[in-house]
Amino acid sequence: MNETNGNAALYFVDRHADGAAADKVAFIEGERTLTYRELARESGRLAGLYAAHGLQPEDRAAMIVLDTIEFPIIFWGSLKAGIVPAPLNTLLTAENYEAILNDSRAKALFVSKELLASLEPIIARCRSLKAVFVVGEAAHRHLSFERELAKHAPVPAIDAPADQCAFWLYSSGSTGRPKGVRHVHSSLKATADTYGAQVLGIEAEDVVFSAAKLFFAYGLGNAMTFPMSVGATAALCRARPTPDKVLEAIAAARPTIFCGVPTLYAALLAAMGERLPAGFDRLRRCISAGEALPAEIGERWRKLTGVDILDGVGSTEMLHIFLSNRPGDVAYGTSGVAVPGYELRLVDESGKDAADGEIGELLVKGASASDGYWNQRDKSRSTFEGHWTRTGDKYERRPDGRYVYCGRTDDMFKVSGLWVSPFEVEQALVSHPAVLEAAVVPGLDENGLEKPKAYVVLKNKADANQIAATLKEHVKQKVGKWKYPRWIEVVDELPKTATGKIQRFKLREKAGAEA
Repeated sequence: MNETNGNAALYFVDRHADGAAADKVAFIEGERTLTYRELARESGRLAGLYAAHGLQPEDRAAMIVLDTIEFPIIFWGSLKAGIVPAPLNTLLTAENYEAILNDSRAKALFVSKELLASLEPIIARCRSLKAVFVVGEAAHRHLSFERELAKHAPVPAIDAPADQCAFWLYSSGSTGRPKGVRHVHSSLKATADTYGAQVLGIEAEDVVFSAAKLFFAYGLGNAMTFPMSVGATAALCRARPTPDKVLEAIAAARPTIFCGVPTLYAALLAAMGERLPAGFDRLRRCISAGEALPAEIGERWRKLTGVDILDGVGSTEMLHIFLSNRPGDVAYGTSGVAVPGYELRLVDESGKDAADGEIGELLVKGASASDGYWNQRDKSRSTFEGHWTRTGDKYERRPDGRYVYCGRTDDMFKVSGLWVSPFEVEQALVSHPAVLEAAVVPGLDENGLEKPKAYVVLKNKADANQIAATLKEHVKQKVGKWKYPRWIEVVDELPKTATGKIQRFKLREKAGAEA
């Protein structure tokens, strides 16, 4: 390994290909496996593929690729070649893909064969595309990724400064249009050295299964950066992370580390009941991010599995978790304390530091911060303030230093002049045994004043008839009479991003239309 070369692929891939982990399985996907040596060889072939199709360093390559062993080959091979990969959400509409492909000016597109049909109508309208590579052989009029890759011999990774842009991630769109978030090579190791090593405590013998997909910053760290930093193994699953598919994957992989999101943990608990399925016998660590974890979910999971959930907070802009509970030091209902290597601030509406017990916006400082948004200068300036990054999350810091989530900045609202935390009301709702999920947004009363309105998903639809009055009283007893939802609407599901975040802006629009 060239110590003067900051290319992240040298540390995460080639270092292991030349070491003790060379023939160890890096990735498992069903019956398929990929060792570190094979990953180094196959990712090294990608430079020849790019050159043959006219791509040069700093060009972008979009990835609409399921969680298969081809994903790490394309991602790390792109870094080796100096091409900037942009993994995209595999559940977007064709219209969204067209907008992102044109926004990024991607010259190459890698797409799983299962997803190709939905993209065909828009490919011709993506002005910068030079080549489309289909993963899985069913290429039709496009190029087969496997056949094209096999034509080329492996070449070494190019020299890249640690501060050079390495890859983009598009934000999940929980508040609207996705943004292209640019990250440099050194950001990947920064997250491995902080959260991966000092909170997760990942080890070479671990097997990681992340229900959060690789296109998501959280999933990218869970299933690639962290296991590859120590030569561990990650189990991949191409299917959508429904409770049944996740339990199947856990049974097959028998992971030591499981990574999920709060809505999935709630759904898994509902699916498992009081019985622990196969595959949990080696589990030693569970983590959660994406949204704050309701205390009741964490406590029920620990009781059933014997393993705590380490709830934490991260963002696409910071690449992974920077605020978290820790092994042996879990306080459910809080997001824990700063991950070593990160600094946190809470600021009030005037920009002054908020005191303990006051609600403020969370700012974070750390080496994994994004280099900025692509083509969105105003948003970059409002989010990245020197060394500090605005998270858009409202928090309260307790005297013991732990942080309590209150909601997104644009989710918070006042009732009778006092701030209401939607998350606090939602936690109270999901603590009722009839409720699976809940989301709270402001609604307008007969005087045009904002009051809490709740949308709830029940475990049993038969409970819907009499549940509203019961839940209102339950919330009054839990968090106070003035915070209870004045309206409760039972729904079959809540709108979410593919990463499991509730899209409250859609519920706010719905509540506004119903007012």
